[in-house]
Amino acid sequence: QVQLVESGGGLVQVGGSLRLSCAASGRTRSIGAMGWFRQAPGKEREFVAALRRNGGRTYYSNSVKGRFTIGRDAAENTVYLQMNSLKPEDTAVYYCAADEGAITVANLVRYWGQGTQVTVSS
Repeated sequence: QVQLVESGGGLVQVGGSLRLSCAASGRTRSIGAMGWFRQAPGKEREFVAALRRNGGRTYYSNSVKGRFTIGRDAAENTVYLQMNSLKPEDTAVYYCAADEGAITVANLVRYWGQGTQVTVSS
């Protein structure tokens, strides 16, 4: 099993920045990719960004490309999501995700964090 713990959510004004972190523990050697999804009220959970463990390739949804950056944190088995130029439509609960394989589709993700709220006020 893999456990994921997010941190760093909160309230920010339009155009501001936030940084989320996700720390993995447990069977971390089995992780092939880590990333982030988000879910707004009344909407389905959607892919935001992902990072492959081997090679470090990154993936982004079109809605966040150029504004958000995913990367490895200094701490082992920790990834971050740097969110810049935030918009009201970025408001959602953000979930850390991990799996042995790809994690761009929510139904295929095996491990989830508990979620952290991000609210962008106009």
